[in-house]
Amino acid sequence: MKIVVLSHGSAVVGSRGFRWTDFALLVIPLVAVYFAFPSYLSLASYVVIMAMFALSLDVALGLAGIVTLGHAVFFGVGAYAAGLLAIAGWQEPITGVLLAACCAAALALVSGPFVLRLTGLPQVMVTLLIAVLFYEAGNKMGWLTGGDDGLQGIVVDPIFGLFEWSIYGTTKYVYASTWLVVIFFAVQRMATSPFGLALRGIRENRLRMQLIGSPVMRHLMVSYMVSAFIAGIAGALLAQTTEFVGLGVLSVETSIDVVVMLVLGGVGHLFGALLGTPLYLLVKDLSQQWNPHAWMIVIGCLLVFVTLFARGGLFGLLHALHDRLRGRNDEGNS
Repeated sequence: MKIVVLSHGSAVVGSRGFRWTDFALLVIPLVAVYFAFPSYLSLASYVVIMAMFALSLDVALGLAGIVTLGHAVFFGVGAYAAGLLAIAGWQEPITGVLLAACCAAALALVSGPFVLRLTGLPQVMVTLLIAVLFYEAGNKMGWLTGGDDGLQGIVVDPIFGLFEWSIYGTTKYVYASTWLVVIFFAVQRMATSPFGLALRGIRENRLRMQLIGSPVMRHLMVSYMVSAFIAGIAGALLAQTTEFVGLGVLSVETSIDVVVMLVLGGVGHLFGALLGTPLYLLVKDLSQQWNPHAWMIVIGCLLVFVTLFARGGLFGLLHALHDRLRGRNDEGNS
């Protein structure tokens, strides 16, 4: 696995093609969880889905530098679209996910021209405003979304007509994990393509990329739509696996949660999204059990630690440790 270091000190994971080491780093932990925690596969499927959601944000923030606090809008639209499709009679799961993701991408296409022309604080505030508006719309349109009661009565057909959904969560976990593996390697391929390099150039210096003739706005729009598409997939998977959609999928808190997951794991690393999500959810759960009213203090302290001592997140910290150990081994061999 190759690390491309950017000028401001961050890094992006890349490779020149498919690598079995990357495949092993992703698949082996998923398989290990399947066999090690068979009683917690429903919970594990939720972690996998949230990791995919964090990965979608990394496409926008880590690759293109699109700063957003409203990414839960695409997650929520995907969830509600999948739920409404199932209730309306479209109960085939895979096409339902893809159609729901297309709805999220269409929303990105409509909102992108307003969001992507801005940078910095104005961009953050506009995305936050969009998130608040969609949350309130979902709350008021109870006839469509179920309001505070949520969208219920979601029923999905067995996958390929063969694999039944069970209370043990086996099908849910394998289904969500398969989507994660496919999406991860598609994103990795995109990140290491000329298009991905152009996105990183735009993140580093948008004006310079404009001066050399790069279609900056078009690249940003494609990145924004791909990010929304993946977030829509994650939301649709959540709706199908839980058979319920609540207003929380549209909340600003969900947007903040996914940002924290990505920061903890490492922005721009791709694998960082996969590391930060279980870390955040585990710390949040344990701290809530310890003190339901002070768990945010624990998360805040963890963020301060990452900011001061591991600016590349957990993945960056592990990579630096690996380099240091390898350097010591090289010195010992010489």
